[in-house]
Amino acid sequence: MRYFIALALLLTAATAQADSSYRSRTVIVSRSAQDDACDMARTGILRHRGGNGWEGVGYSSRSSSEAISNCCYWGKRKVKEIGVSRGSRGWFACVRYW
Repeated sequence: MRYFIALALLLTAATAQADSSYRSRTVIVSRSAQDDACDMARTGILRHRGGNGWEGVGYSSRSSSEAISNCCYWGKRKVKEIGVSRGSRGWFACVRYW
């Protein structure tokens, strides 16, 4: 249920009225891998948020480099963007791939 509420809020935030003539446009909410890593570190929840392509997320209580290497598809796809953040329990990483 929380997933559907979060999705509804995201879709609401991503859609905006262009003007009062009822023409609307879609605004793409672009979040970086670093933004997603910071959110995971803040909440302590490891989760995929997407990034218009392949994405891997990882965690480590030891180091940031280990969190990155624990990400899905690490070493199997070409890296586009990496974000890492330290939370109260350890390191959280988000890697976006081409």
